[in-house]
Amino acid sequence: MADPTPVIDDLRVEGEELDALVAELSPEQWALPTPAAGWTVAHQIAHLAWTDHHAVLAMTDQNSFSREVEKALAQPGDFVDNGAEEGVAKPPEQLLADWRAGRTALLDALRAAPDGARFPWYGPPMATASMATARLMETWAHGGDVADALGVTRTPTDRLRHIVRLGVRTRDFAFGVHGLATPFEEFRVELTAPSGELWAYGPEDADDRVTGPALDFCLLVTQRAHRSDLALETVGADADRWLDIAQAFAGPPGAGRAPKGGAA
Repeated sequence: MADPTPVIDDLRVEGEELDALVAELSPEQWALPTPAAGWTVAHQIAHLAWTDHHAVLAMTDQNSFSREVEKALAQPGDFVDNGAEEGVAKPPEQLLADWRAGRTALLDALRAAPDGARFPWYGPPMATASMATARLMETWAHGGDVADALGVTRTPTDRLRHIVRLGVRTRDFAFGVHGLATPFEEFRVELTAPSGELWAYGPEDADDRVTGPALDFCLLVTQRAHRSDLALETVGADADRWLDIAQAFAGPPGAGRAPKGGAA
């Protein structure tokens, strides 16, 4: 059973680094557009606050969370945007306070979770470590959008290992959500960490392979960059197809980002 402590600790640090980016923003900066169409900096933080709140519900009040799932099923194309809009309607200082309180509640719930627990979500149920990993992935991805809006260049860290692992583990989900047959064989994934370490997954003799920088893989599976703008290489038709559809997040397929200098 995986010890969730390392990823919970890294989730805390990821949230703190994003908090440092937005803590002193002016109202005009909260309203800056981000690379996500129609979303401002405030939308990005509001979405994280909304999702953290729902994660806490999933871990502590599953009846209430089930009602939220029913709402999502009733409005599958709008419920994420609607959740963000609710937060954007608040003054920035209130939105920031709510996000901070939600992060604290989430960390407390993750640390208090009993061994072996599994929690419902908008995709497959998740163990504690998986829930923490999913929250770290979203915090990093939406934090990247905020940084882009503010003109800030973030230095990648080896906290990306959690997102890489999630991206590899969600391979079959990505094929399934696109209505495609899941490849029978495992892929070999070899990625270079920000520290220079090699992170490898899957059998060494696999026919299908993915190689490249871990940062680029994380940008791909969070759909923060178009594949054509990334230094990822594949061997095998199935691995090549995967990089066109990969997503590490629950829910329907995302639209992704257009390649730099052209339409998708």
